[in-house]
Amino acid sequence: MNEQPVERSRRKVRDGVVVSDKMLKTVVVLVEEKKPHPLYKKVVTHNRRFKVHDEEQQCSVGDRVRIAETRPLSKEKRWRVAEILEKAK
Repeated sequence: MNEQPVERSRRKVRDGVVVSDKMLKTVVVLVEEKKPHPLYKKVVTHNRRFKVHDEEQQCSVGDRVRIAETRPLSKEKRWRVAEILEKAK
């Protein structure tokens, strides 16, 4: 029996901007997605806010961050900060 190891599916990754850092070890990240409307083809902006785990509390408001999906950490937290792309000015 030559079994292959089961590969874990790729985790979702998003880029966004930190809009709140008032909680301990948690930041709120706004992810803006632009998609064409299915029928009318006009580009529509969809905004979504994620509660994201920030263990070292390095993020501040205005930072561009990359977030990655993870196991449930609390009632609303299912994402963690993968890296800080750009610090706020």
